[in-house]
Amino acid sequence: MREEGITSVLVNSNPATIMTDEDIADVVYIEPLTVEVLERIIAAERPDGLLPTLGGQTGLNLAVELAEAGVLDRYGVRLLGTPLQSIRLAEDREQFRTMLREIGEPTPESVIVEDWETALAERDRIGLPCVVRPAYTLGGTGGGIAHTEEEYERIVRGGLAASPITQVLVERSLLGWKELEWEVMRDGADTCVMICNMENLDPMGVHTGDSIV
Repeated sequence: MREEGITSVLVNSNPATIMTDEDIADVVYIEPLTVEVLERIIAAERPDGLLPTLGGQTGLNLAVELAEAGVLDRYGVRLLGTPLQSIRLAEDREQFRTMLREIGEPTPESVIVEDWETALAERDRIGLPCVVRPAYTLGGTGGGIAHTEEEYERIVRGGLAASPITQVLVERSLLGWKELEWEVMRDGADTCVMICNMENLDPMGVHTGDSIV
């Protein structure tokens, strides 16, 4: 942005990261990443836009919280990059699952739960092992694969506690399936280019970084 002559303000809670270097932004704040703090900075700096994707999961979550708190509208801040609805669609497990079904994309059997009682009632229907995916968490924090009833209770309760909206997706496990990957780029005109396609030698359940592709 600086190369384009755009004044940028960066907020980060970690002073050790290279993102807080003065060469990255014109103004740098080392502050807690909360709605209250960000509103104070927005009120002082009066930015035209907010680019949350730069902050990864934390930035996306904060963008949603700022929008829901009315901060963006109150100060006339435009959300840059990924639209708010797309962030919500990607992070809310229920909305994402519904969207995939509407476009006919096959998905593993799953259920959305917001309390332990519902999760317990659905456990036998989904079966073990199963995957627990909390909504709106950083890097899958609070989630995992449950192989036993004890693991299931621990992971579900932890996932519900970790999710800001107290929501987890309980999904049938695909451990042992063959894993194929496609990297595709698509532009606004719906032009698609396949960058590469890959087959993992190890089955699903072994992280790609620990496998041979």
